[in-house]
Formats: sequence, structure tokens, C-alpha cells
Amino acid sequence: MKILIAPLNWGLGHATRCIPLIRQYLTAGDEVVIAGDGDSLRLLRKHFPDLRSIDLPSLELRYTQNKAQRGFYLRAIPALVRHAIGNRYYLHKQLAIEHFDLVISDNRFGFFTRQTRCVYITHQLYVILPKRLRWLQPLARAMHACIYKRYDEVWVPDYADAEQNLSGMLAHGGRFDRKVKYIGPLSRFSNLAAKTQAKTGISNYDSIAILSGLEPQRTMFEQTLVERATKTGEKMLLIQGLVNRPHTHIQRGNITIVPYLADEELVHHMQKTTTIIARSGYSTIMDLEVLGLLNKAQLHPTPGQSEQEYLASRL
Repeated sequence: MKILIAPLNWGLGHATRCIPLIRQYLTAGDEVVIAGDGDSLRLLRKHFPDLRSIDLPSLELRYTQNKAQRGFYLRAIPALVRHAIGNRYYLHKQLAIEHFDLVISDNRFGFFTRQTRCVYITHQLYVILPKRLRWLQPLARAMHACIYKRYDEVWVPDYADAEQNLSGMLAHGGRFDRKVKYIGPLSRFSNLAAKTQAKTGISNYDSIAILSGLEPQRTMFEQTLVERATKTGEKMLLIQGLVNRPHTHIQRGNITIVPYLADEELVHHMQKTTTIIARSGYSTIMDLEVLGLLNKAQLHPTPGQSEQEYLASRL
């Protein structure tokens, strides 16, 4: 079977949760082609350097510096519509060149066609908007439903149980189309959990901070954490989440800063440290769940991102 997998480039989470799917299909002997743009595509290329990859139209979005993010959401809606139209055009253009038996889109809204089987991955069937934009919430939910119903199947990376799940009301508690299937959490660390846990030793750090998300909020969060560690004196390993940077190792007193870590090294430190500081993005939550480390986590939502605020509060 020939499969095209394309995650949205909005932080790294959409790409990281595609990693276990890619591994599964490769193990089954399928041919996998990856597609995307920006850092998410760079991340997949790092993990699968031998796979063919396709560059797709990019989505240029930046958060604002204020906490409300209302302006960001209002600008994002037309940008997402244009992006979806461009992606659908590009997919049809690609299918005119070669056939795929299965197309998997992780939140790339327009990546569907009637020419072959298409799957949409999302953990947010119910869209949540900031308080002052709640009047737009029914419209946003209707638009999203209109999109995912165009796919042959919708995969939710969460437990099906209505009580014991990770996403809460984002993907549970309502009547959904029969196309919706709960496939369990997806984590790039699923193949490392038992392997690294068996190792002995302790981390050299009191806390590990894992950064992610759009600018300028990513950089602002980094600055806040550097100030915190400087004041407390805690030994902190700060992972910037910048896969496009060369590997460097910067020491600022008690703070060690690296742009990115290989999965096995990152998991080792996460399992041995006392505190894990991260955004409350859903893919990060799935990683912590698979590793059994949610109890160590300090989850800090991106200001104004209602989904992350809900997940941080709930967990």
C-alpha cells in the first residue's frame, strides 16, 4: 500500500504524533511518503531521512504578544481557509502524477479528495475559542465539522472511554458521525517507554523545560523560564524546540540550553528529573501519558489559546 502522510505545521505536535503511524506502516511493509512544510516537515525528515518527502504550501501564522490572542484568531480564520483551498489544489495536482492508496491528514484541512481513501486526524472535534469570541464558537464548530465530514474516516488519538480520556470535551460528550474512530494516544515515545525506563541513574537537572509552539510566544516563554531558573538556582535543561538550528550546547550558570534533543536522550532526562515544564499542547500530553509522567508535569498553556487553557485546567 502507498500512503501519503501530511501534518499541519502549527508547532511540532501534529508531526510528532504522525511518527508512530509512519513506523507502523513501514513495519507492515507499506510505502510511505511524507508531506508538509516548515519545522514539522524538518522534524519528520530528521526521523525518516530515507523517506521521500513533498513540500506543501506553508501556513504563516504568528501569535500576538498579548494574552487574549483575539486578533490572532480573527486573522487565522481566513488564512486557514486559503490554506485549505491551496492544499486541496496541490493534492489533486499530486494525484495526477502518482496514485496513493491512502492519504492521512493531521489537521491539514483541505487535504482530501474523492479519488482515494482519506483520513483526518484531530483531537478537537469541538473547537474552543477565547471568551470574547465565544459568539463565533458555533460557527467555528460547524465549519470544522463540515471539513472533517468530507473525509472517509476521522481518527481521534485518545481513549474511547467517555470518562477516562485525555481530551475531555474536546472530543467526547457529543454525538459524532460514524466516521469518528478513537485510536488511542499517539506518541513518538511509545517505542522508548519501557526501554529507557529500565536504565538506572538520575538526571543532572532539577527540571526540564520543553518549549514548543508559534512565535513570539515560544521565545517569551523561554525568557520567562530563564528568569525563573536564574532566581531559584535550579539546574534546568531548557530544550528550545528549534529543529532548524544546528546542535549547540549553551551553559548559562545553572541553565543548559539546547535547540533540540534526540528522542532517547530526551526521554531519559524526562524520566529521571523531578519536574517537567511544558506547554499543555495535546501531543505533549500524549507523550507524558505514554511515558507515565503526567504527575511530574507543570503545564503552562499558551496565553489566549483556549484549547491549551482547557487541557491545563482539566489535567
